[in-house]
Amino acid sequence: MISESMNTKNSAIYCSILEQHSDWYLVYKPEGVAMHRGGENVAILDQLREQGLGEKLYLVHRLDTPTSGLMLIARNAKAAASLGALFEQHQIRKQYIAIAKGKPKKKQGLIAGDMEKSRRGSFRLLRSQDNPAITRFKSYALDQGLRLYLLWPQTGKTHQLRVACKSLSVPILGDLRYGDASAQEDRMYLH
Repeated sequence: MISESMNTKNSAIYCSILEQHSDWYLVYKPEGVAMHRGGENVAILDQLREQGLGEKLYLVHRLDTPTSGLMLIARNAKAAASLGALFEQHQIRKQYIAIAKGKPKKKQGLIAGDMEKSRRGSFRLLRSQDNPAITRFKSYALDQGLRLYLLWPQTGKTHQLRVACKSLSVPILGDLRYGDASAQEDRMYLH
């Protein structure tokens, strides 16, 4: 397992290779690691290269910078195309967990609606269904007004899960874009 630190202006960030195959790596991406170069965050492929992977790598799917989780990174163009097709055909499915404060409009079900760009890079959920973002979810009570959410995106839209939780009136804990900007959480609780 490769696990070396990368220093940014704010802190050390770690990516770990959990599994490797001749066509792909399964990588743990912590929050704060970006998909692309820019800003203060280190891009995931740059980080993996600096950890000693001297080969060309390909992103197959994405996670928002503040989201942690597992990622498949292809090791060649053919594998990237095959894995990408499997995601598109829903043969590979993503599941997320999130924590939010408050009581949702409903405790489980389906959130579906078109998404449109709003202000400053944000999105909002619409009632229309022309090309909807679709998310299945269940929630469970935790301590002190917190709830755990299991989220299964059926589509892959930018900020889809964050917008879905906001539409339930329970933005993800620590989500400064869609939640309370004054919240002092140590991170966004989406994995």
